[in-house]
Amino acid sequence: MRLRFRRFLWLVIILSAAVVLATAKAEEVTVAVATNFTAPMQKIAQAFEQDTGHKALLAFGATGKFYAQIKNGAPFAVLLSADDETPARLEKEGVAIAGTRFTYAVGRLALWSKNPSLVDDKGQVLLSNNTDKNNFKKLAIADPKLAPYGAAAIEVIERMGVIDKVRSKLVQGDSISQAFQFVMTENAELGFVALSQISIDGRITQGSAWVVPQNLYTPLKQDAVLLPFGKHNSAAIALMKYMRTERAQTIIRSYGYSL
Repeated sequence: MRLRFRRFLWLVIILSAAVVLATAKAEEVTVAVATNFTAPMQKIAQAFEQDTGHKALLAFGATGKFYAQIKNGAPFAVLLSADDETPARLEKEGVAIAGTRFTYAVGRLALWSKNPSLVDDKGQVLLSNNTDKNNFKKLAIADPKLAPYGAAAIEVIERMGVIDKVRSKLVQGDSISQAFQFVMTENAELGFVALSQISIDGRITQGSAWVVPQNLYTPLKQDAVLLPFGKHNSAAIALMKYMRTERAQTIIRSYGYSL
């Protein structure tokens, strides 16, 4: 009996030590995340913690604002950008770790309305006249100077030849998240949003939408890059690797992104 008890006691001590050791090695990583990637990144962060023990602390915002904050010393360890230009620029300026940049997702743009009958499957609603039944008063977009999805929206409008028709109807949000909120709260009848904000597993969750053909705008390649605060952070390095795992990529694809 004493021998069994001693073995049991040693087993408890070994397991406790293993838990303490694992906890000691686990770290936190502060991540700047483009708002279009909010929903998938929240799921990835949960899976990341389950699989590695590390915790990702997420901050969501416009890529342009993150650029300014990072340049001014904001303590982010990883940037998940809405474009590939910002991480490349930070790398060139020596504010990101060279050689760590990679494309973690390619985004899709959609024209969306909460009204289930307003947006057709070819975006012809943008051509409507003031007398048309499906006319709209407000068209929400993200600020094209701060948000790549806003710049893509302007590209689409210009290529469709409707910029003069809709210019007076445009309302701008600081980010694609705010543009989405304008439509969600019906302060705008429709708006250009990220497909990831309105769909899951390829299905539009509500309202009506036109998934904009990718030949109408520059591909929305979204790059990740390691920042100086993450250079010696094991959680930051682990997250950069985790973004390329099958589990993370399955989540990313489920929100309409390609890889």
